[in-house]
This record gives sequence, C-alpha cells and structure tokens, in this order.
Amino acid sequence: MKTGGNTLLITGGGSGIGRELAREFHALGNTVIVAGRTASSLEETIDGREGMFARTLDVQDAADITRFATALIEDFPSLNVLFNNAGMMAKEDWLADPVDLSVAENTMATNVLGPMRLTAALLPHLRAQPVARLVNVTSGLAFVPLAHTPAYSASKAAIHAWTQSLRYQLQDTNVEVIELAPPGVRTALTPGQSTRTSYMPLEDFIAETMESFRIEDTPDEVVVQRAKMLRAAEANGQHAEVFQMLNDNYEG
Repeated sequence: MKTGGNTLLITGGGSGIGRELAREFHALGNTVIVAGRTASSLEETIDGREGMFARTLDVQDAADITRFATALIEDFPSLNVLFNNAGMMAKEDWLADPVDLSVAENTMATNVLGPMRLTAALLPHLRAQPVARLVNVTSGLAFVPLAHTPAYSASKAAIHAWTQSLRYQLQDTNVEVIELAPPGVRTALTPGQSTRTSYMPLEDFIAETMESFRIEDTPDEVVVQRAKMLRAAEANGQHAEVFQMLNDNYEG
C-alpha cells in the first residue's frame, strides 16, 4: 500500500502514540483525521496543520460511533485507513471485598467494543475503496499479561485474536489488516508513565514503528525490538519466566 495520498482516521489522536502517529502520517502526504473525547487535545494535535482534521468521538458510546461514522464518511469519502488506537489502562484490585468491576467494564467497552463497533461501522466503506488498511493497536501485554492491569491485558489479547480473525476473513478483499503491538511507552496512558525510565521513549517508539509503515509491504504485525521478547515468550518456552520478571519489576 502506498505511504502517501491516503485518508486516515486515528482514534485516540489527542495525545501519546495516536498524536505522534497522526503527525508522522500527515508529514508523509496523507490527509489525517484524529478522533477522541476532548476537542481541545485534538486541536493541539492538528495545531493548524493543513490537511489535518479533528472530530470528537466517545468510543464507549455505540450511538456516538454510529453518528460519527455516518458524518465521517460524508465529510471524507476517500477515507481508506482506520487506526483503532484509542484505549484506557488502569490498575485493578481483585482482593477487594467487594470487587469493583467498573474499571474492567470501562476497559472492555473502550478497548474491545469500541474498535469492534467502529470497524463494523466503517468496514463496508473501506471495502469499497481501491485499497484500504485497518490497523489495530494492541500491546506487548496481549502476549504476557501485567497482573496489576488484568482487564487491559485481556482486552489487548482479545483484539490480537480478533485482528488475526479479521485478517483471515478479509484476505481476499482490498483491506489489509495490521496489528501494532507497542511495549511500555512513555505516554500519559497511566499516572507517572510518561517519566518512567524503564519505558521506551515515545519518540524512539514512533521512529522505529514508522520504519515499518513507510514501506509499502508493511508486515502483518508491527512489533518494535523492545516488544519482541513479550511477543515471542510463549513460542520460546519462556512465558512463565517473562511473566514473573515483568510483574516483579512493575513500577506502577
């Protein structure tokens, strides 16, 4: 797929990975729409850049996704790339009595149902384009879970499996399906994460990730070097060892 001349939608584009990916793809000559809940953050992302647009969207709200998708297709009929990037991550205490399920429920609504609903709303349009691409952002934690954030890890494992299934179902269509699985990156996804020295600097993650997206034959899974240990742990017979190390060294 060509790297320029596309029309991309990136959810969660008001900060972090979504914001920086949006700016990188815009610099390659693409029209980019960023979506998220907070209009002011989205406006900071586009920052007067011609060819970048901001649209508000609550991915937890099924009705809002329907509204958003209808308006988006009308405003941007050339839309041919969707990045399902919006997500949330929070710690959970399963030793509490009673257990508070609100974090798990909100995480699943945002990280699982959100991408599924938005993809369902946009996929018929994407399939009608000459070439199209669907990118689902998961996590290294899809492969080795962080015990302190069980719903987040489970949600990313679910999207990994869903992405593989979509790739198979869409293999004879014009829609290319890609998974982007980051390691821990210095963003504001969780409190204090942006300054944790053990996490990958955001600019380094974006630079390495874009090496894969700048080539037309982008791999099915975009996994930077820092995430490959997690991705390969099961296949290498090291899952238990990596799980223990990951969770014993957690800084949150």
